[in-house]
Amino acid sequence: MDFRQSPFMFALGGVVVVFVLGQSLFFLVRAWKRGRAMGMPVSTLRNTVTSSALFTVAPSIAIATTVLALSNALGVALPWLRMNFIGSFTYETIAATAAAEGLGIPGGIGAPITDPLSFSTIAWVMTIGSVFPLVLLPIFLKKIQSKISKAIEKQGNTAWTDLISAAAFIGLIAAFVARALAGQGEADRAGDGAGVLSVLTLATAILLMLFLELLVNRRGWKWAEPFTMPVSMFAAMGAAVLFARILPEQIAFLEWRG
Repeated sequence: MDFRQSPFMFALGGVVVVFVLGQSLFFLVRAWKRGRAMGMPVSTLRNTVTSSALFTVAPSIAIATTVLALSNALGVALPWLRMNFIGSFTYETIAATAAAEGLGIPGGIGAPITDPLSFSTIAWVMTIGSVFPLVLLPIFLKKIQSKISKAIEKQGNTAWTDLISAAAFIGLIAAFVARALAGQGEADRAGDGAGVLSVLTLATAILLMLFLELLVNRRGWKWAEPFTMPVSMFAAMGAAVLFARILPEQIAFLEWRG
């Protein structure tokens, strides 16, 4: 039996799901009772619950994408367990890739992780990195916010803080771009290193994301904004499969970092 897909792993994921659902239900009931005590009409509370539920659809698509992206290397259970309560596509993928490459696994997470020790190491790296914010933020968040507020007051605008946030996000995206342009794959495995296929997939995702953002802004479809990234990700995956099928094999699987 594949240990990555064992009943034990899915049981762990099930425990986490039950805990998260129980926690959500607990706070939902508390919030509903508090709203009624404050005199809020039932219609307002119902609309709030409905809009909140709809707002979770787009993030759920991104989460499903992350599970699919990592399932080949780590199976379904571990990514599913991780994304059930905390994590994101950018963090989970980077953490898993960094751990696999640190262990010297050829191709990183481009191939199934069959060694239990390597698998557990990757799981620990993914988990510990997400635990730190839960521990550090309650202790240091107030102080960090105070420093940021003082910096904003001193500057007279939010340009500096916006620049820092944008730089941090661009740094994360740059890691994926670099992987597509210069990522090392296995010499005997086609399609897992940087090459024509990875660049075409990257270009498809970027162009589609720009098009969707432009469409949303021009049409004023604010409700569709959370869907732009998940749609771009799924479309890029489909494009990768399409390019692999329609392009000549010697072109589609041409790699300069294979």
